[in-house]
Amino acid sequence: MAGILAWFWNERFWLPHNVTWADLQSTEEAAFPQAEDLYLAFPLAFCIFMIRLLFERFIAKPCALGLKVQANGPQKAQPNAILEKVFTAITKHPDEKRLEGLSKQLDWDVRSIQRWFRQRRNQEKPSTLRKFCESMWRFTFYLYIFTYGVRFLKKTPWLWNTRQCWSGYPYQPLMPDLHYYYIVELSFYWSLMFSQFIDVKRKDFGVMFTHHIVAVILITFSYVTNLTRVGTLIFCLHDVADIVLEAAKMANYCKCQKLSDLLFLTFAVVFIVSRLGIYPLWILNTTLFEMYEALGNFPAFWVFNVLLVVLQILHCFWSYLIIKAAYKAVSKGKVAKDSRSDVESSSDEEETVPRSKAPHSTVATNGTSGANGTNGYLTGATSSEEH
Repeated sequence: MAGILAWFWNERFWLPHNVTWADLQSTEEAAFPQAEDLYLAFPLAFCIFMIRLLFERFIAKPCALGLKVQANGPQKAQPNAILEKVFTAITKHPDEKRLEGLSKQLDWDVRSIQRWFRQRRNQEKPSTLRKFCESMWRFTFYLYIFTYGVRFLKKTPWLWNTRQCWSGYPYQPLMPDLHYYYIVELSFYWSLMFSQFIDVKRKDFGVMFTHHIVAVILITFSYVTNLTRVGTLIFCLHDVADIVLEAAKMANYCKCQKLSDLLFLTFAVVFIVSRLGIYPLWILNTTLFEMYEALGNFPAFWVFNVLLVVLQILHCFWSYLIIKAAYKAVSKGKVAKDSRSDVESSSDEEETVPRSKAPHSTVATNGTSGANGTNGYLTGATSSEEH
């Protein structure tokens, strides 16, 4: 094990030439980032998760109820043993051939069976109340950590002069405020890594999970190698758009559509400017060029920059979805649903299916999606989603 660790933490891979791990050892005169500091992130991640549960239960939920957020989940499907067996054992999305077979077996029209499966799928989706509580927690955390980051960075020399990120490296003492900022951000991302499996599921789950993995790796190795100054800039730049996003989602869940649309368009501008403008021109410029000039070429230099470029690719993917939804918002006067929505629309599916028979009396003909709106980057619900 010692040999493996020694091989993994090879100085010539992780550190610039003429820099050793001994240079980064804390002394009585100055403290430097230590790998063992990162162990604090695990118990703190658990504490953040527990704080979240208490926050959602005792603060977010009363606020949601006070704002008249819908507490009930989607409408439940009419009990039917045959359809339930197909749903649980065979498929949640029956094809046309299976629909026709079930139609003959139950003497229901195809549209009613489609509606039953849609309601049954939506039955497993979270309520608007739950989504509001999750968004309020994230809004509160992002607002807190962004405010903390701004207050910290405005006292630093590298906020406006990114060359200061590399000046004096590796002898850049670890300030208590920077240490706290790093550990809290890392702990939050660790908490997201695990809570994402129980949070509201979105269609870009894989992309978000990739984002969290990249973020954790970048935070960890930038801390260990004392590349923390540029890390604080990345934190602050990423948190600002998330604040507006969560506010837009909360407004949507409260059915304040005009406010939600305004906040969403604000979020779109902030996201695109920060992720497609400032990030490559400010962050990637200093990590690719200024860092190379100051520290030279070494293997970890390329590891960090490849991961930062991966983040930029994810930014481009999300920006495409955001621009598409923003275009609909401007052209139609409201924010439309996007592909990240966690609620299925019934209108599109039903309009393409001709009514073959009269609906069976035991099946409700007014299929509904109880929790309209999205829980991804693009928020807002259209009137066609409510039936």
